[in-house]
Amino acid sequence: MTNARTNTPTNTPTYAPTHAPTHAMPSSHTPAPKLTGVAATALGVTAIRAREHRRPDRLFADPYAQHFLDFSADDAPTTGTQPAPTPELFTLMADQVAVRTRFLDDVLTSAARAGTTQMVLLACGMDARSFRLDWPPATTLFEVDFADTLAYRAAVLVAHGITAGCRRTEVPTDLREDWPTALCAAGFDPGLPTTWLMEGILYALTPVAADLLLGRVTANSAPGSILALDHQEDSALLRGARRALSEELVDLWHGGPTEALAPWLARHGWQPEVHTLEELTAQYGRPVPPPFDPQHPATGRSWLATGHLPA
Repeated sequence: MTNARTNTPTNTPTYAPTHAPTHAMPSSHTPAPKLTGVAATALGVTAIRAREHRRPDRLFADPYAQHFLDFSADDAPTTGTQPAPTPELFTLMADQVAVRTRFLDDVLTSAARAGTTQMVLLACGMDARSFRLDWPPATTLFEVDFADTLAYRAAVLVAHGITAGCRRTEVPTDLREDWPTALCAAGFDPGLPTTWLMEGILYALTPVAADLLLGRVTANSAPGSILALDHQEDSALLRGARRALSEELVDLWHGGPTEALAPWLARHGWQPEVHTLEELTAQYGRPVPPPFDPQHPATGRSWLATGHLPA
């Protein structure tokens, strides 16, 4: 996956041109709602992806991220085409987000090439995978998030005439509620093998909520399904950076599952494969981000993982 001489990624996933009709797209441009609370953090991640796209050694291409940032001067960490000073939290998390994005891109596109036609992106935020990755024509992506988040995203897509290269269905719902019913009502088929994405979710959940989320995913997964996710521990460094950005973010972290990812996934019936962040930063030629560097005291750990549901 990386070039041994240059330590730069090879076979970087390509982004798809905007060429096919987008499913469930609003017909006219409407003002984007103001994002607050947890939903507003999606723009912070988007700022990191926009900066990664501008790097000559980028791990992935995301030409759409800047559009989401430009759409709301009040919410955007950047304005226009010139980057504004990045909050410390996003500076600390930049390489983690870049590496996790590339890793999860690879999992999703590999699953699609292997024949999985149904993908579910939980808490998708400003995710642009429907547009920037080259999907087989039969692929359906279900994008699940709060209604306001999806409305903001849809307004940007309409304003720029951005359409997806696969069938795309938005599912406005709350993951704390009965989201599987909403997902099935939108056309999801639990009888088909599915690739699930849980990116940037687990740390914000209580242990009980994390178990409930994974239990619901498992209950709606046919044999042969795949789960892709990331998880990370909190630290004094991250708490301080969150506080500097917003007091509201200090209590955002609830820790997620209390056990290690491998036994947690296995207990729910998944065959796990877990990678440490430092293993993947070395593979992709990036430094270990300070909040997750095991060489320094008082830091946390970060992991990326997949699970396979056996036939």
